[in-house]
Amino acid sequence: MSLRHALLALLTVEPMTGYDLSKAFQASVSHVWHAPDSQIYPELRRMEADGLLVGTEVPWGPRGKKREYSVTPKGLDAFRAWMNEPLSYTRERDPAHLKAAYLEWAEPDAARAQMHAHIDAYTARRDDWRDKVREIDTGTSTMLEQRLAHAPASEHASIRAYKRYTYEGLIARAEHEIEWAERGLALIDELNADAPTAAHRTRADAAPPAT
Repeated sequence: MSLRHALLALLTVEPMTGYDLSKAFQASVSHVWHAPDSQIYPELRRMEADGLLVGTEVPWGPRGKKREYSVTPKGLDAFRAWMNEPLSYTRERDPAHLKAAYLEWAEPDAARAQMHAHIDAYTARRDDWRDKVREIDTGTSTMLEQRLAHAPASEHASIRAYKRYTYEGLIARAEHEIEWAERGLALIDELNADAPTAAHRTRADAAPPAT
């Protein structure tokens, strides 16, 4: 997947300005493909130069103008071709699991802090993705309802099902990472059963010498 495919996916709903695209991106596609504005706007210009999009000036505010992008037939063909191509899997870059492989170099309390941070991060993601599933089920997802409004009624069930399926996979991944970090905490405790914690060491250092 590339950034342009994520942008094409959003623009298959309706024409959008770069500003609207950025908001829509952060509300939906960013859950599976992160990109800041500093990458989105240059990519839109490249896509227009490549004939995948056409940009037109539209009024914005009382005096301003914004560039609104629409997908061209060439852009739709490119998106459809990408959707029908086998996915090419890339090598992982996973700093959390890389660090976990060498935790013997870390102080036990620092290793525990790493596991707790991992749990907190994936708990927040899981809860966010659960909210997305609830929005799909209750018809309160703004982006999804916009897509449905522009799609034939015969496609509504599959559109909803595929979106829900995607978030279910993300939720399952988050739950796996939480469980992995919890096992990591147990392993750290097991391997350091006889080692004092930082709190214990601090109290020991502060204690007056025995007389």
